[in-house]
Amino acid sequence: MKIISKLLALSVMSLALHASEPSAYGAGDISSPTPYGLTPEEKALLETEKKLKKVQTLANTQGNKVNSLSERLDGLQTIIEGLVKKTHENRVQLNDITDTNSEYTKRLETSVTQNSEKLKELQTQLESIRDDLDKKYVTRAEFDVLVAGFKEFRSLVSSELKRMRGESGHSLKKTSKAQIYKDAQNLYKKKYYTKAIEKYKYLLTHNYKPATSAFKLGEIHYYRKDYATAIAYYKESAKRYSKASYMPTLMLHTAISMHKTGDKKNAHNFFQAVISKYPSSKEAKIAKKYL
Repeated sequence: MKIISKLLALSVMSLALHASEPSAYGAGDISSPTPYGLTPEEKALLETEKKLKKVQTLANTQGNKVNSLSERLDGLQTIIEGLVKKTHENRVQLNDITDTNSEYTKRLETSVTQNSEKLKELQTQLESIRDDLDKKYVTRAEFDVLVAGFKEFRSLVSSELKRMRGESGHSLKKTSKAQIYKDAQNLYKKKYYTKAIEKYKYLLTHNYKPATSAFKLGEIHYYRKDYATAIAYYKESAKRYSKASYMPTLMLHTAISMHKTGDKKNAHNFFQAVISKYPSSKEAKIAKKYL
């Protein structure tokens, strides 16, 4: 079925801001109706959940349509049976009457003809409905297979992410965290972002300079214009240490990222916070331009 192929193809992811500092973000909340600021891993799993919910909704809708069509089939079947019976009775009466009852004979002939035509029309509708059921709708068994496929996909994604993190961690275990941090900083300065991300994530996972590592990850995604992911890392950095020297930049880039993702209200709050807390900074001047 075409719809089965399309669905299976899918298988292959309240801000409370004070004027002085960003005490909380609205980002990173997967349970939110409109989540943003998610890590790549969270995005992958969230998208899988969304697709599964869509399939479930589609299946429920189709189930209702199938029930409706089944009712129509039952109704048509009853009508057809009635017409067949009536046609048979008319034919019997037609055979029993004499030539003298010509007027009644004509009426019966007309009735038989009309019933036969109606019968053909209903049979055509019946076949059309059956074709629709065969071609367009997912059976319960097919839906169960599809759901199982999604669950298997979700499990594989989770396992693969763990495996990738494990392999990366294994290669870095032989190096001191201080050296990894130094290497990450050098890579960041040279804009070798892909390699820098690997090292900063390792440091963040192992709680080595986590605030700075999260901030740098936020900056990398910010410069790559992946604003939602940048917000997630800025949030993590601020949670770890909200008085770091880079906080003016973190807050400004958070505000700009929110502005870019369409969260204008929270962006406005962050711009105001930058101006309020760091009035003489270059970040405050930029924030004023956005306001």
